[in-house]
Amino acid sequence: MNEEKWMKEALKQAKKAYEKDEVPIGCVIVKDNQIIARGYNKREMNQISLDHAEVIAIKKACKKVGYWRLEDCELYVTLEPCPMCAGAIIQSRIPKVVYGANDPKGGSVYSVAQLFDVKEYNHHPTYISGVLQEECANLLKQFFKAKRKTKK
Repeated sequence: MNEEKWMKEALKQAKKAYEKDEVPIGCVIVKDNQIIARGYNKREMNQISLDHAEVIAIKKACKKVGYWRLEDCELYVTLEPCPMCAGAIIQSRIPKVVYGANDPKGGSVYSVAQLFDVKEYNHHPTYISGVLQEECANLLKQFFKAKRKTKK
């Protein structure tokens, strides 16, 4: 299944974030069955609130294709996109999003809000959730468990 193949690549990016003490969220963008962009969270490293995995990958993909519309691309991310990232996906015209774990505190595809379903928007990506959900969720749980230990 291609969804699992690409999610494993997104997990590799999430693990890079983990190694750099960033919240372990990773993303890849695929076009014509090839990865054209990768990203992982860099908010702490860069001290920029916009440096989410999806935004980083979207910027790289736009540069790679030479156009802001990513209409022939698919985005794979380990955690359900937040409102900012869901908005960036809509604005980029990405037609398909696949994510691993749901985000009950900030997910804006399904969990908290359903931005892809707002009928007034001019673009409505399809999405698949729960791909390698356990691995994606466990990486996040492991990260935050370690964070809580170091704070004690």
